[in-house]
Amino acid sequence: MKQRFILYRRKVGGMFYVEDSQTKKQESLGTKDRAEAKCLLNARNEAARQPQLNLQIAKAYLAGTDSGVATRTWQQALDTIVESKSGSTKDRWQRAAKEKALDSVRGRVIIETQAEELLACLKAGTVSTNVHLRKLHNFCLAMNWLPWPIIPKRLWPEIRFQPKRGITFDEHLLIMEREKNPERRSFYELCWHLGGSQTDIANLKGEDIDWRNQTIAYARQKTGSLAMIHFGPDIEAVLRRLPATGFLFPYLQTVRAGDRATEFKQRCDGLGIKGISLHSYRYAWAERAKQCGYPERFAQEALGHNSKAVHRAYARRAQVKLPSLESYERQAAEGQIIQLPSLSSEKHTNGRAGHKVG
Repeated sequence: MKQRFILYRRKVGGMFYVEDSQTKKQESLGTKDRAEAKCLLNARNEAARQPQLNLQIAKAYLAGTDSGVATRTWQQALDTIVESKSGSTKDRWQRAAKEKALDSVRGRVIIETQAEELLACLKAGTVSTNVHLRKLHNFCLAMNWLPWPIIPKRLWPEIRFQPKRGITFDEHLLIMEREKNPERRSFYELCWHLGGSQTDIANLKGEDIDWRNQTIAYARQKTGSLAMIHFGPDIEAVLRRLPATGFLFPYLQTVRAGDRATEFKQRCDGLGIKGISLHSYRYAWAERAKQCGYPERFAQEALGHNSKAVHRAYARRAQVKLPSLESYERQAAEGQIIQLPSLSSEKHTNGRAGHKVG
């Protein structure tokens, strides 16, 4: 087995040094005596030899079931993941695979990788690096390309996303005033009124509109679930300007989601608006719904039951001024409030529905 540390002596001063053949790091042994230097060198090589020997033995056993275990690199694992994905998910993984933070381990054999090397990647990267490297690590475990976790699950650095916020009405108006392209202008208006994801809005068709019942129904790209939203005069005014059949946004429908987001960011930068993205329209819709007392289950039907925007807004973000019971009763008596069955009454009714009457 090749010795990891090599010995050499500097001409100036005559001090002996060792060099790590893997890291190329050099360190003084603090002696000019050759015999003492050799003893220290042998001790270091012996200490490094046992872990390497154990790794070679482990490789020999694992090679019986996986012939590629001794040569498979992180880049090969990345390539495998990318090939297994499709659509926007594949695009995200292709971008993640090119991150510079992964360059230090890209050609490293997976089974030979140390925890310190992955932690160095995380330190040099971004939140995206943490997300995708964690998924890559778990993928290798699931494929049995790793016999054990390199970094235990509980010891991975916490993923800390930058705080997100909804776009304000004033910011939306500024963007509308600046936007001269009629298709993009209508697109941003529907994002404001419908709160849908940019991909769902960009793929809306004239056939998704039921003018008689004033509803828009479409299958969400992300989950496949059906979203059905009733629209009023403001949304109708926007829809009347768009094609009656086919895609409502013929050009934007062909643009990649990342490019639509970049175009929107450029407009925000030009107006000095910071901290928002196209997804901020979704957050704004949920916050507006909470502020006006829109029932949470209605918001979930509109944006999706698993929507993070709904959970966040109804949990803590939007501030609501509760009306007095007196005024609420008066509005209910005048028919200004739609009475909804309470959860307790629903459970009571459901419970009695299955009761056999004698």
